[in-house]
Amino acid sequence: MTIIRRASAIGAAVTATACAAIALAPAAAAAEPMTQRAAAAPKAAAPKATAAKAAAATYNGACGGGYSVVNSAQIGTKGTVFLTYNSATGKNCVVTVRTTPGKAVHMTASLGFASPTTTVTDTGYYTTYAGPVYLDARGLCVTWRGEISGEVAGKNGTNCGSLAANRH
Repeated sequence: MTIIRRASAIGAAVTATACAAIALAPAAAAAEPMTQRAAAAPKAAAPKATAAKAAAATYNGACGGGYSVVNSAQIGTKGTVFLTYNSATGKNCVVTVRTTPGKAVHMTASLGFASPTTTVTDTGYYTTYAGPVYLDARGLCVTWRGEISGEVAGKNGTNCGSLAANRH
């Protein structure tokens, strides 16, 4: 089992699980200062809530160029977790975005697959979003989730690629 976690410098508690190896995420993401992360997110107005459906966060493009949203899950009224995919690289990306940015709260963005067991997680205290986290999952189903202040949403074993896909 391989688990990769990047915790914020603000002091998020990272718990180790049995048989888990903890390593740092890519240096570029880890080196990004918290103040830049909060400022980098677009300040788009959230859609107005209706009686039937609460306001959802808008995807902020944090995964970068070439990534398109392929799935999402609303985290109550607090935000939305987005699963994106880049067909040129075969990589998935997950980002958790708050509906209304504000005071830093505990957030998580997580992406994984079952065989071999691999999970990539960004957890910490953020004002706007958690992630992005990336994983090459060509030909595999992915499990992805987001958490904002203890409220969790996501899906297990979805967005399965062609099993005939060539994994590198």
